[in-house]
Amino acid sequence: MGIDDIVNQGKEFLEQNKSKIDGVLKSDQAEDISDNVLDAAADFVKKVAPDQFDGHIDSARNAVDGVIGNK
Repeated sequence: MGIDDIVNQGKEFLEQNKSKIDGVLKSDQAEDISDNVLDAAADFVKKVAPDQFDGHIDSARNAVDGVIGNK
């Protein structure tokens, strides 16, 4: 089995389970987990990046948060 076969199996799996995956990504549990992960990642980046980028970091964090979870 080559890489192409694995990629094709992954694509098939996603197509067959699209509604289930979408439901999981829009769940309360996904919202809680994603908020914690995104907050931690944003805080870390803010510590190592210059303060002038804080607004960009917050915007990126919020954009990702809008795609995952239900809020």
